[in-house]
Amino acid sequence: MLKRVTFIAIVVFFAGILFSCSVKYNFTGSKPMVLEKTFSVYYFPNRARLINPTLSQSFTERLRNKMERQTSLNELSENGDIEFEGQITGYDFRPMSIAKDDQSAQTRLTITVKLKYTNNKVPEDDFEQSFSAFEDFDSNLAISSVEDELTALIITKLTEDIFNATIASW
Repeated sequence: MLKRVTFIAIVVFFAGILFSCSVKYNFTGSKPMVLEKTFSVYYFPNRARLINPTLSQSFTERLRNKMERQTSLNELSENGDIEFEGQITGYDFRPMSIAKDDQSAQTRLTITVKLKYTNNKVPEDDFEQSFSAFEDFDSNLAISSVEDELTALIITKLTEDIFNATIASW
C-alpha cells in the first residue's frame, strides 16, 4: 500500500512539473503575443517631396498583409492592441557611381517611412522611428521602366524591417 501511495505521489509530482512548464514555439519569426490579440495599420500618407501615386496604398497594404500572414493577431480598422501609423517622408532618386565623362552609372531609389508603433497592452514597447531602404539600378534605364519593380522590392524590405523591430523584436 505504501509503495502504491509513493508511486502515485511521484507521478502527480512529475505530472505537475510537466504541465506547469511550457515552451511555445513560433515558426513565423514573431515573438509570442501574450496580451495582444489585435492590430491596426493606419493609412501611411505620402509626405515626400517626390510623389509616387500608388506608394501609400501599396505600403499600407503590404504591412497589413505581413501582419496577417506572420502573426496570429486579428486586424481591427482602429484601436487595435498594437497600432502602426506614420507617413512616408522620403522618395528620392540619387546618382550613386560615376562613370567616365562624369555620367552616373548607377542611380539609387530610397524610400523612408516614419513609423509610430503603439502597444496599448505593453506601453514600454512604444516607439517612433524612421526606416529607410533602397535599391540601385542602371542609370541608362528609364525610371518609369524600373520604378514599379524597385518600389515593390523596397516596400518588402521596409515591411520586413518594421516587422523585425516591432513584432520579432530583433
